Amino acid sequence: MQLLADENLVEKINLIITEITFAFKNNKKVLFCGNGGSAADAQHLAAELSGRYYYDRPPLYAEALHVNTSYLTAVANDYSFANVYSRMIEAAGNAGDILIALSTSGNSENVVKAVEVANSVGMKTISFTGNGGGNLKGITQLLIDIPSSDTPRIQECHMLLGHIICEIVEANMFPK
Repeated sequence: MQLLADENLVEKINLIITEITFAFKNNKKVLFCGNGGSAADAQHLAAELSGRYYYDRPPLYAEALHVNTSYLTAVANDYSFANVYSRMIEAAGNAGDILIALSTSGNSENVVKAVEVANSVGMKTISFTGNGGGNLKGITQLLIDIPSSDTPRIQECHMLLGHIICEIVEANMFPK
């Protein structure tokens, strides 16, 4: 109920939808990152955009940065786990692309570094966190901080809002 009553949150969601739609209409991509359950959510939302959500339509370029396990384990081993996302953004991120970072605490070092590098290359940065936003609060361009410290509830809200975003972006890109 707090989500629905928060006019600022609804305004941010509309801005995120506008930014993602604009990026896709300009042949840009949306990259996702997160750890654990947030990684699963990142992969899920990327699949909704790159595959389909409600109806058959052309694919949109969306990818979760953790899906290449050979890359992930090599970088974690040769550099550090803190660099697994930022290094891939250095390789694949371009100005106008979007990074969506998911971290219930907002403090995951590899996610924070990803946002920092994404900002430095001119990407739009969006973070989904829990109450307060953690370290992501001061560095992300658009922050969705769920008013809770309960990890399962935060992740459920991330998916609810993520699905709403995917649904409206799909409709914006491919109106029926």
